Formats: sequence, C-alpha cells, structure tokens
Amino acid sequence: MNSEIRRTLEAVQCGELSVDEALLAIKKEPFEDIGYAKVDMHRSIRQGAPEVIYGAGKTAEQMIGIIETMKKNGQNRILITRLLTEAAEEIARIYELDYRKEARIGILGGLPAPDGIGRIVVATGGTSDIPVAEEAALTAQVHGNEVVRLYDVGVAGLHRMLAHMDEIMSASVIIAIAGMEGALASVIGGLADCPVIAVPTSVGYGASFHGVSALLSMLNSCASGVSVVNIDNGFGAGYLAGMINHMASGRPEAK
Repeated sequence: MNSEIRRTLEAVQCGELSVDEALLAIKKEPFEDIGYAKVDMHRSIRQGAPEVIYGAGKTAEQMIGIIETMKKNGQNRILITRLLTEAAEEIARIYELDYRKEARIGILGGLPAPDGIGRIVVATGGTSDIPVAEEAALTAQVHGNEVVRLYDVGVAGLHRMLAHMDEIMSASVIIAIAGMEGALASVIGGLADCPVIAVPTSVGYGASFHGVSALLSMLNSCASGVSVVNIDNGFGAGYLAGMINHMASGRPEAK
C-alpha cells in the first residue's frame, strides 16, 4: 500500500472523507513519474486491470525500471507485450520471467486461476496466425480467463471448424484470427451466439496488403455481433474478450 492510499484511508477513519469520496480519490490517484515513463499504478482500480508494458521500442533497462516501480507499488503480476528475445534475456537476469517467444510476451507473477463467467475460444484460420493468437490467448489468461485454442480451422477446410461446434456454441466470447481474405470471422459470427472479436493478420500474398484485405473483409462482415480490432492486434482482442467475459451475463451458469 503506497503513502497516498494510506493517507486516504486515514482520512476516512477520521471522518474527513466518506467511503465514496475516498474511492473516487483512489481512482484519481496520480501516476508515478520515473523520468522516461509515467507509470499508472491505479489503472486496475479505474478499469479493472492493471497497466501492461508495451515492449516494442523500449530498452531492457527502461522495462526493468518500470517493473521495479510496479512491484514497489504492489503490482506483482505483470504482462509485457511485443517483447524481443534479447530484452527478455536481460529482464530474466533480474526477475523471474515466463517468456513466450512465439507470442513475444513476457509474464511476471504467473497465470491466475480463471474467474471469468465462461470460456474464451481463440480460433485461427491457419497455423501462420498462431503468433497473433497466442498473444490474444495469453493476454486473456493473464487477466483471469479460461481459454480454449482452436488452431488451423479456416474456411479452406470448413469441416475442421465444424468438428468443434461444441466449443464454439458454449463460448462466452470468441476471438477469430485470420489473414488472407479474413473469412473466418464471418463464418464463426454466423454460427455462434456470443460476441465475436475479429483480428485480421498480416498473413497473405501481395494483394492482401499486409492484412488490409482481411481488415476490410472483417469490417464488412454480414454476420451480426462481430467487432474488429486492428491488424495483428492480439493483445487488444484478448483484453477486450477478458472484459466481456467478466461482465454480468444472462447465461444460466453466470447467475
């Protein structure tokens, strides 16, 4: 517990603040400025999930400093995305780091037990989409979700996906990840009774324009209930799916 929270709690005990006023004060708690970064230590109070470190463009030394600040302020589970191997090796010399090279993700503090209302299904069109899918799946797991992986179930062999209808129909959220023409999201969206988050990937030949074709196909999907994140944005999809999976639901098992 940092000094600002301690003073706020003391003010409640002394009758200087009401509980509601104290909660608002804690939600507005300022960041910690460490020079090259302003670390948001109370994002979990405002938004339900702590700050994540975006590793691309940061040096290992900068990330180590941010991790030190987070841990000092009580954040023991930390997710680092777009983390390169060389930087991960530097961080691992100081902290116990679970590095997933394929997803370019580093995790400190391990994966928590799932506490969401249901399961998140992460499906890919092809094997080449797995790095983005793993970024999505691990992001969701770090945020307390049970994840089912269905890889290489694209429309080029539709029977592969139809063999997993039980998983698709029982999901709380589905993340559909595909490059090429991006048709997987529309197909799953036409079968599932839950929100579908589409992730276009940069996988494909020249006319795919590094994922733009898949992005436009997904944005123009005729299936209802499909939303779209940016190209290769597995993190954004996993985070959003986790938020949906922690909301109140009309499903019987969530009551």
